[in-house]
Amino acid sequence: MSRFGIEDNTTEFKVELTDHLEKEVVAFLNSEKGGDIYIGVDDSGHVAGVSNPDPVMLAISDRIKNNILPSCLGLYDVYPEECDGKTVIHIIISRGTEKPYYLKRYGQSPAGCYIRIGSGIQQMNLTMINQLYASRVRNSLRNIPAPSNLPLTFQQLKIYYQEKGFQINESFLNNLDLYTPDGVLNYAAYLLADNNTLSVKVAKYAGTDKCDLIENEEYGFCSLIKATHRVLDKLNIENRTRTRITGAAEREQHRQVDARALREALINALVHNDYSSEVPPVVEIYANRISITSYGGLVSGLSCEECLAGRSMPRNRELMRIFRDLDLVEQLGSGMHRILSVYDRSIFHISEHFFEVCFERENIEAPQVTGQVTPQVTPQDNLFQNIYLRELADALGVSTPQVTPQVTEQVVTILTTAGTGASRETLQEATAMRDREHFRKGYIDPLLAAGWIERTIPDKPTSRLQKYRLTPAGQKLLQSITRQLEEKS
Repeated sequence: MSRFGIEDNTTEFKVELTDHLEKEVVAFLNSEKGGDIYIGVDDSGHVAGVSNPDPVMLAISDRIKNNILPSCLGLYDVYPEECDGKTVIHIIISRGTEKPYYLKRYGQSPAGCYIRIGSGIQQMNLTMINQLYASRVRNSLRNIPAPSNLPLTFQQLKIYYQEKGFQINESFLNNLDLYTPDGVLNYAAYLLADNNTLSVKVAKYAGTDKCDLIENEEYGFCSLIKATHRVLDKLNIENRTRTRITGAAEREQHRQVDARALREALINALVHNDYSSEVPPVVEIYANRISITSYGGLVSGLSCEECLAGRSMPRNRELMRIFRDLDLVEQLGSGMHRILSVYDRSIFHISEHFFEVCFERENIEAPQVTGQVTPQVTPQDNLFQNIYLRELADALGVSTPQVTPQVTEQVVTILTTAGTGASRETLQEATAMRDREHFRKGYIDPLLAAGWIERTIPDKPTSRLQKYRLTPAGQKLLQSITRQLEEKS
């Protein structure tokens, strides 16, 4: 049997791209589950392949974007798959929330509205169209005006798009569906603006319950994309790495929580949260677990079984589209598959109003709390904590250093990468940090103050040619760390 199975109510095969593509997409958008279209597969499920997939994928995206209403940006995905040495184009279509969807040229009429029935499509009659229109979800972010009379700016969002190679023009906001049908900026635009009132709360507790709160931070009041990167950086710090030297300068590293699954859970919470109720996602870090909770429960019409099976139905398609553009999300539904490839379903706790993912942290002790202010990071394990306690004063050449950044995995990476000179971008990339301001304030500034690194152009701190290199004290510290890692192995 073909790996693609047979055509059914969620699967459609096409040997090549035809004029009926938009009808098939509309039918899946109007269905109960969405579906998958494979270009380059015949009716029996055997692979024929597509010889030149790139222009075909571009044509598919353009046709879906321009020929179907309401806008379904963020509700579909187009990407190539390799099978039997041939390339197949896979189109994923999510069930839409603004039904009925229809062909633009025919309008909201039986000639333009289709629905999936078994392995085929069928025109909808006026009764079906009116019923779907009456039940349409009207509290989508696109239809809610931004809750602010102040001018909204989008410099942060534009920078993220430019870094991905997108061209910014006067239609930038309109192309991202950031206006209501009445032509005013919508709630999605508000979430992505440089300044807003949204914040993602990150609470950290000393133990396994909420009795001893040691951190209560808010990441936000800025573009949701920037806030996302900052929370990802925070989780990257808290998700400690166990390192073991295995010989020949090789190291085995193991995270307490699978890093990819943790990242996917956070992104899912941010993309699918019900922001119309003004309740943001919450991250809670305990001594034995990390919990990520979003508000809104499951999207209406999506069952728990379908959700855990990876069937995607974005609550906020505008956010989904932008997160995909910026490579924060890959294919629709792929995040759930990545999480469940490592963990079982017991980590999910789904209720009427909340969706929680709870990851157990492996082999962890309650974090130690100190009175130090910079940087706001936690030692990655006892080994680095011991290095800090026993070697710091000697490395700096003083008995009591005035500035004492704790030695973490990220700090060791910076020291190792800096060497005789490295740019801030190189150092930040090496640590997998995404937020520039957080990286500067949490790492570069404290390490400069400690005397472990120095600028190569000290009289021009903001020069674009600026690099950072190890000082003699930094070199001595790094040597000490390396020696202790070797001794531990």
